[in-house]
Amino acid sequence: MSIIESEKSVATTRDLEPAVALFRSLSDPARLAIVRRLASGEARVAELTRDLGLAQSTVSSHVACLKDCGLVSGRMEGRRVFYSLARPELLDLLSAAETLLAATGSAVALCPTYGVDGQDSAC
Repeated sequence: MSIIESEKSVATTRDLEPAVALFRSLSDPARLAIVRRLASGEARVAELTRDLGLAQSTVSSHVACLKDCGLVSGRMEGRRVFYSLARPELLDLLSAAETLLAATGSAVALCPTYGVDGQDSAC
């Protein structure tokens, strides 16, 4: 079942659970920053920590989450692990999101629930 259904069938909440999980995995600012950074090429945790200004434990935790979700993969080189995006389709999703944000003038940032100043009660 796809997220976008034909008019004859209606997706149930249960049908949408995988998509909801995908968007939740990208909803954390640190995870999204990691994904955006990995979109430009593979990196080790130390590089992600430096590039994003996040604590090593934060980066490690979020990379593990993204790896568990199948969005990030690791490549061993000696004792080092180089992380990269596991699926090229993720770049298409990020590009589509940027296009949508540009088209709406980033209006979602004004959303009282999920916007910049909103309190995300769903998480």
